[in-house]
Amino acid sequence: MSTPSELPSLQNLERHPYLNSDGSVADNFLVGQVGIYAIFDDQEILQFVGYSRNVSVSLRQHLIRKPEQCYSFKVQTITRPSRQVLEDIRQHWLRENGVVPPGNGEAEAEWTQSIDVKPLMTEEERQGFSEALDEGKKTKWVKQAARRIQENLLERLAARGVTESFRFNPKLKQQGLLELK
Repeated sequence: MSTPSELPSLQNLERHPYLNSDGSVADNFLVGQVGIYAIFDDQEILQFVGYSRNVSVSLRQHLIRKPEQCYSFKVQTITRPSRQVLEDIRQHWLRENGVVPPGNGEAEAEWTQSIDVKPLMTEEERQGFSEALDEGKKTKWVKQAARRIQENLLERLAARGVTESFRFNPKLKQQGLLELK
C-alpha cells in the first residue's frame, strides 16, 4: 500500500475539457492507457472517480451514461498496472475531495452499469412486452425501447455539441441494455 505522500493529488492534476472543439472526446493521449480518472460537471464539482484498463473507452461510456455530468476530467495514467495502487489513489482522491461524489455513492450504478431500458419503457412498450407470447416478440419490444432511448440519448449528446459517433453493442441492445461496443 502506498502512503498518501506518494499518491498523486487530485488537486494538482491538470483538468481537461471532456470535448475537443470539434465535438469529440478529448482523450487522444489516453487511448489504450491504464489509469484513474475523476469526472467533473459544468460547475467543476466532482461527480465520479474511477479507474480502468482503457481510460479512453471508460470516458466514452460515462459520457453515454451521464452526458449532463461530464464536462471535464483529470487523469493519472499508470505504467505498471496494479489494482491495489489504483484503489489506493481512488480512496485518496475521495478523501481529498471531502465529500463522496454522487457517482461513487447513491448513483454509482448509473455511472458503472449499462443503461437498462426496461424501467424506461413507455406504457405502450411495457404493455406490449408483458402481452407478448414468445421471446421473439418480447425482444422486439425491448429493441424498440432501446432504439428510442438510444435516439434520445444521441439527441442529448448532440445538444451538448458532441459530434463523435458511437456504436452500441447490438447483442446487449436486444437484452435491453445500452452499452458501447
